[in-house]
Amino acid sequence: MPIRRYRDTDAAATLAVFRRAVTVTAAADYAPDQIRAWAAADETEWGRRRAATHTLVAEVDGRVAGFTDVDDHGLVDMMFVDPGHARSGVATALLAAVVAHATATGLPELTTHASRTARPFFERHGFTVTERRHPVVRGVRLENFAMRRAIDPAG
Repeated sequence: MPIRRYRDTDAAATLAVFRRAVTVTAAADYAPDQIRAWAAADETEWGRRRAATHTLVAEVDGRVAGFTDVDDHGLVDMMFVDPGHARSGVATALLAAVVAHATATGLPELTTHASRTARPFFERHGFTVTERRHPVVRGVRLENFAMRRAIDPAG
């Protein structure tokens, strides 16, 4: 499956993947008011935020199936897969590309704030929980987990 750098023209497709992943996939782990608050991403800021970090896009049949990003400090802020491509290796391929980027740029570790839904995925890929967090998003209290994974400089 092709993994490539984010392009400005990917803004609408990645936002749609994000919203579907939150409202469909994560809906089993969060209350309806939490899902509404989380999914209400600022459309005007979306593309700017994706372009401001190292964002990668996975394509299946020429369409965006998932995306992830990593900043210069190793924070994986976004890792979302369209529910139609869940459990098909999209997230694993995206994370492998992030690890390769981290290794190539000399990052000592990756961190994330994983949702309840994403936590098992990150644990399967070597991340450990360092803190349970309760961020407030649009006035609604959520739960997520600060996690980290060391990067082996030898790859």
